[in-house]
Amino acid sequence: MKAGIVGLPNVGKSTLFNCLSNAKAQSANFPFCTIEPNIGVVNVPDQRLQKLEELVIPERVIPATVEIVDIAGLVKGASKGEGLGNQFLGNIRETDAILHVLRCFDDDNVVHVDGSVDPIRDKETIDIELQLKDLETLEKKLDKVARAARTGNKEAQKEVEVLKKVKEGLEQGISIRAIDIPEEQRAEYIKPLQFITDKPVLYICNVDENSAVNGNEYVEKVREATAKEQAQVLVLAVGTEADITELETYEERQMFLEDLGLTEAGSAKMIRAAYSLLELQTYFTAGVKEVRAWTTKIGATAPQAAGVIHTDFEKGFIRAEVIAYDDFVKYGSEVKVKEAGKMRVEGKEYIVKDGDVMHFRFNV
Repeated sequence: MKAGIVGLPNVGKSTLFNCLSNAKAQSANFPFCTIEPNIGVVNVPDQRLQKLEELVIPERVIPATVEIVDIAGLVKGASKGEGLGNQFLGNIRETDAILHVLRCFDDDNVVHVDGSVDPIRDKETIDIELQLKDLETLEKKLDKVARAARTGNKEAQKEVEVLKKVKEGLEQGISIRAIDIPEEQRAEYIKPLQFITDKPVLYICNVDENSAVNGNEYVEKVREATAKEQAQVLVLAVGTEADITELETYEERQMFLEDLGLTEAGSAKMIRAAYSLLELQTYFTAGVKEVRAWTTKIGATAPQAAGVIHTDFEKGFIRAEVIAYDDFVKYGSEVKVKEAGKMRVEGKEYIVKDGDVMHFRFNV
């Protein structure tokens, strides 16, 4: 599962990527600095993992991860192949969610591709290019389905109605994620087409250091403009985050954050937000050899969760021994949880909950 960082050139995408990843994308003050998409596998911050480590004292601890892709900056005309348009659109289509960075700071030393700072205009520039690309995809599909509908095919006629509604929305400048379509129709007719503007989005307002806590007027405008999409907006001082990552020790980083009035790095919030945006959740395995966070889709069954560890676990699944995270912390160990009768034995139908501590029994 991948989340792609997108935005106009010079809004702070690559600097943000560098904060999130050990990989060092190029970062310079001119457009198209990032030509190939940089991919970073980023640890998901989770205090529950630290608590389990304290209780179990394992030989090693392995966090959950999420894949972040830094994609080349997009410009007007990308849907027609301008700039690196075709490459950008191809890269973004391969991601599962969008992290849209908007410049919300003034700085005469950082060139803006359009000559002035206006995050709403920037958002609309990218939205329009993505909508135009989706419209192109939609029209090809609509032509094909309409031919079948004209022969009297009832299913095709239903699909035509839905696709026409989407077409109208796109022509009005509405992204597909914000078009009111019943969930079952969306699942049947929209999801298989993998439209770019149907992907979930997180708007990241890149602000100056003084606006890191409370935001600024630019941020308020973004919140107003994105309200209809029901999208999350995150305020991040990307340049300051970059400074924090340069500090050697955890204590130094915490002192820096406290001076700014922050309790944790904004990049940590962003990683968790991206994880949530991808509809992912965490379950844990906890033993003296290893305490580990594993990633599953929200709604995964116990066998599917077991399959994340190894396909044999899913094929030969017998049962799962499950402890709620809060119970593990309350009683302090697996043995004491068992003594208190708080360990549950679950079968194939069990839906995994975020934070479950699990042990799988299987036979291959």
